[in-house]
Amino acid sequence: MGAGVPGSVPAGAAATATRVADDSSMGKTTIAASVVQKIAGIAAREIAGVHSMGGGMSRAFGVIRERIPGGGAGASNVAGVQVEVGEKQAAVDLDIIVEYGASIVDLARAVRRNVVMAVERMTGLEVIEVNIAVNDIHLPGDDDDAPGQPSRVE
Repeated sequence: MGAGVPGSVPAGAAATATRVADDSSMGKTTIAASVVQKIAGIAAREIAGVHSMGGGMSRAFGVIRERIPGGGAGASNVAGVQVEVGEKQAAVDLDIIVEYGASIVDLARAVRRNVVMAVERMTGLEVIEVNIAVNDIHLPGDDDDAPGQPSRVE
């Protein structure tokens, strides 16, 4: 992103930017970039085959942030989701981890379609791009705390 999204804000300002959703004689409505970020994250996770969001480091920092009082709120805390929001358009970058066996191409299409529909429907912004980076594949036995797996140490 950041490569000249018309009407967008610089990447560093995306977390605090707001979009004028409605400007009338009765007042105006603005939408924070953090709202767009949350909508995109929820829409991406709704698709079967998406195991989790974010790369290894962003997930690790997310776990730490959630344990700090007040650290779990804000646009920068939606793991694996970055947005740029202008007055009329938005661009979204997603980092996802997929379940083993899922067709990555089909999954990416479904995620992209769901994110575009959710953001456009809820905010009125035109979503000009949704970039998806698949960072890992989750294997069924990868969970450390999976039930039925005995511990190797006591």
